[in-house]
Amino acid sequence: MKIVRESLAGTQESSDLMVKIAPADGELEIVIRSEVIKQFGEQIRQVVDETLRGMDVRQGLIIVEDKGALDCVIRARLQSALLRAAEDQAIDWRKLS
Repeated sequence: MKIVRESLAGTQESSDLMVKIAPADGELEIVIRSEVIKQFGEQIRQVVDETLRGMDVRQGLIIVEDKGALDCVIRARLQSALLRAAEDQAIDWRKLS
């Protein structure tokens, strides 16, 4: 999946998160900010990484500002932002968990 435009998904409300995506040539940069990073930082990173792999994202800037969201919310917000930012929206949803 190629990221061609900036996009947002989510809110700054408690138990949610905001995902910001922007194009970046040749690299994939992931920034995670969270109120619960000490307790759940590894799990948040794992969900983000799995979702990006499942959607075949190899480049771009991904910023996640977490306010204590569950894994399913992280995945859904990230998928929504990626679809808004992508050039090609043909997704094989069976690959995603």
